[in-house]
Amino acid sequence: MPDSLKVEFLFDFGSPNAYLAERVIPSIERRTGVKFQYVPILLGGIFKATGNMSPFESLRGIKNKPEYNTLEMKRFFQRHNITNFQQNPFFPVNTLMLMRGAVAAQLEGVFEPYFRAGYHHMWENPKKMDDVETFRAAFKSSGVDIDRLMERAQHDDVKKRLADLTADAVNRGAFGSPTFFVGKEMFFGKDQLRDVEESILEQMQKRAPQPV
Repeated sequence: MPDSLKVEFLFDFGSPNAYLAERVIPSIERRTGVKFQYVPILLGGIFKATGNMSPFESLRGIKNKPEYNTLEMKRFFQRHNITNFQQNPFFPVNTLMLMRGAVAAQLEGVFEPYFRAGYHHMWENPKKMDDVETFRAAFKSSGVDIDRLMERAQHDDVKKRLADLTADAVNRGAFGSPTFFVGKEMFFGKDQLRDVEESILEQMQKRAPQPV
């Protein structure tokens, strides 16, 4: 289809909500027939550019709201049958190394195994993934040629691409992760996934050939 619909998932491994949202994406893809494009961004860079901060920081000291957020997360687990999430005890984790690795993995054609391993070691069997040796050992245990990717991640084109993707996200309105774009329409947060799916279906209908 020449005018195919572009649907993007802007993610940073450091966001637990991005992890949870991604667990729902495959079911949306099956129902709509549209494949999401996975776009690495650096959440720290977005926070710096927008003045935003993580819920971990923004909710500190606020009575009742953190407890309610925990309740909503449990409801999300139940709704989508998510059973293997574990809070990372080292959170927040500096994700620069992880996200440059994601860009390198995309450029080298090995994104899927890298991506799955990254989320596994951040939010399923959590580790301190901003420690170099822990990082290397974790990916090696998942069968990823991490030494090659770590070397590739030091190249200027990888660093520039991550910076460019992050700046582009901010320019398009992003202020955190997960952020979704359905065409030019932006959605933020895992709880907007139903709206993301509805927008995909609406825009696909608009693109469908009209009966003559």
